[in-house]
Amino acid sequence: MLNMRSENFEPAYLKTYREGLFAEKIEEAFRLLEKCNICPRNCGVNRVKGEKKYCGAGLLPEVSSYSPHFGEERPLVGHHGSGTIFMTHCNLKCLFCQNYSISHGAEGREISFERLGGMMVELQMMGCHNINFVTPTHYVPQILKALPVAVEKGLKVPLVYNTGGYDSVETLKLLDGVFDIYMPDFKYSDGKVAEEYSQAPDYPEMAKLAFKEMHRQVGDLLLDERGIALRGLLVRHLVLPQELAGTKEVMHFLAQEISKNTYVNIMDQFYPCGKISPNSPLNRRITQSEYEEALEAAKNEGITRLDKREKLRLIWRF
Repeated sequence: MLNMRSENFEPAYLKTYREGLFAEKIEEAFRLLEKCNICPRNCGVNRVKGEKKYCGAGLLPEVSSYSPHFGEERPLVGHHGSGTIFMTHCNLKCLFCQNYSISHGAEGREISFERLGGMMVELQMMGCHNINFVTPTHYVPQILKALPVAVEKGLKVPLVYNTGGYDSVETLKLLDGVFDIYMPDFKYSDGKVAEEYSQAPDYPEMAKLAFKEMHRQVGDLLLDERGIALRGLLVRHLVLPQELAGTKEVMHFLAQEISKNTYVNIMDQFYPCGKISPNSPLNRRITQSEYEEALEAAKNEGITRLDKREKLRLIWRF
């Protein structure tokens, strides 16, 4: 187990702020929005002028809800919860998304950059151990712009980048020295499956590049004396029926090309939702044997840092 005393830890963004590096990062991020290539979709629209395309996001950040969350991974939840901010829209839009009303249905509303910064501080004041941006990929510039506001109001807990894994390395490099915890979901190892369910045939290739960049920045997951995450990579993998997620290949990649010490949450909560047709192989929950085979695949690759967590979620809408 990797540990550090909590009193010896400082989030990376505080040093970046002291060194005056945020202005350059924000400028570069908003330049990417002018002909949007924030993510691998490379839509090319001018979001600074409010133009929208695949993800549905424009210039201002949109938030569905924010609250302490007790259903996340154990190192994030700790004793007082993970401070989740559910960002509206998504650049991946999986057909089986369990937050379909947010990712596809645009549930939420536009807020100012200052309000987004204020939300972070409010969650910290509630005792949350971290600020957890759920589906942040398409709002990286907006988050960067809101962070100095939060820092000036006293933000000092780690930031979590909770993503579907379809991220651009160029964009992730702007987050070096900003996010301490990356929590990507490795959804598919097969491009054909990724195309069918997320319209992203290059997903496996893009995810592998993104995971390598994330791990380069933050390394393996580091915990404090209470077992609460401070910094590092935490990987989610949702097991799908009929091995459609390619679990064996995903675990092999993590063990061989990232680290055998990768902290992994192999998730069993898939259920048919969204736009899954009655005839789809995804029109059922996974079996116990499918889940056990996924756990065995991880262990066979030497991955033993597997998450166990209780499922409880509280959401405050606004």
